[in-house]
Amino acid sequence: MVIYKILRSAEWAALLHDGATEGAPVDLADGFIHFSTAEQLGETAAKHFAGADGLWVLAVAADGLDALKWEPSRGGALFPHLYRALRLSELLWARRMPPGPRGHILPEGVE
Repeated sequence: MVIYKILRSAEWAALLHDGATEGAPVDLADGFIHFSTAEQLGETAAKHFAGADGLWVLAVAADGLDALKWEPSRGGALFPHLYRALRLSELLWARRMPPGPRGHILPEGVE
């Protein structure tokens, strides 16, 4: 299964430079990196990134991640949370997610 992380351009640039990330400010505050499934990604973008430009979607294979836990969040739905740094080498791909007329446009390959 593939899970997804949204990063702002500066966070993406830091991951490229450092080779790993502890996540965005919300991730640092919560103590884990927030991910979404394909079905949850659009709502995550709308709720936490409304109107934002310069976003990136990172795709990661959930099966290969140690320290990944599925925990209840919005409405009791289970969300994947990573309790360690995400390494650049673990990404399947990273693609831009531009704003559109009715929210962000999910990149090709979100399945």
